[in-house]
Amino acid sequence: MKVLVTGATGLIGKELVSLLLQNGIVIHYLTTSAKKIESEPNYHGFFWDPQKGVIDENCLLGVDAIIHLAGASIAKRWTDSYKQEIIESRILTANLLYNVLKNNPNQVKQIVSASAIGIYPSSLTELYTEENNNISPTFLGSVVEKWEKELEKFRRLNITVCKLRIGLVLANEGGALPQMAKPIKSGMGAAFGTGKQMQSWIHIHDLVAMFLYAIRNSWSGVYNAVAPHPVTNSELVKAIAEALDKDIIMPNVPQILMKLVLGEMNILLYESQNVSSQKALNAGFQYKFKILEKALDNLFV
Repeated sequence: MKVLVTGATGLIGKELVSLLLQNGIVIHYLTTSAKKIESEPNYHGFFWDPQKGVIDENCLLGVDAIIHLAGASIAKRWTDSYKQEIIESRILTANLLYNVLKNNPNQVKQIVSASAIGIYPSSLTELYTEENNNISPTFLGSVVEKWEKELEKFRRLNITVCKLRIGLVLANEGGALPQMAKPIKSGMGAAFGTGKQMQSWIHIHDLVAMFLYAIRNSWSGVYNAVAPHPVTNSELVKAIAEALDKDIIMPNVPQILMKLVLGEMNILLYESQNVSSQKALNAGFQYKFKILEKALDNLFV
């Protein structure tokens, strides 16, 4: 099998590339940096520039499926200009892939794209399944809605479309966990707001395994990429502290304070999404890390 990967050098992309290569899958990847183009037996780079609509169509040669991870990080202050970049980085890249597939002969049968649970409205009581059609009124909800809508175009080309709505990714190399662990290590850790907001998380190893499972099993439609046992923010902070053998002595951090520090991006800490993984389980996906404590023990070894 040959897979084209976008966002191959990001946090999830690096782990995914490693897993695909271990499973004998040949990788083509797209990069905006000509200097990052490598060509090894099973790992070939191709240039693209989504802003200019430029892409090397040779990236499609022999490709069976696309894994689409490209998109500007949401973990950076949301200025008006950066908000535009967050949206465009998702829309332009998807559009460019669509156009190159439409205008060039290829054998691509499926695209599996990253999406996000930020599409679901914040709620302390709702359990969100993939069938829920309510969309968060936040900037993040709007981004994911536009992102997923853009992906639907690929169905016109008889390509199966799968969207993995990713929760809080737990990893050592980046993402939220190192940022959460840092104040806890120094004795300054605390829950946010009431601490009752639900955090639907996933270990990075399970996340990349789900992408591989999705292409091997021709998944179609939306799947929540979260572990089976979400926790509250308080439980998450306490579990990180226990894994690091630290005590939580600080009071909870009020939202008004983080709004001053982070601006609109503060909602990432205070939104509550209790998201179901049942659809992935029913489809036969097996999690290695179902329980938060086991995931943290693995990461903090």
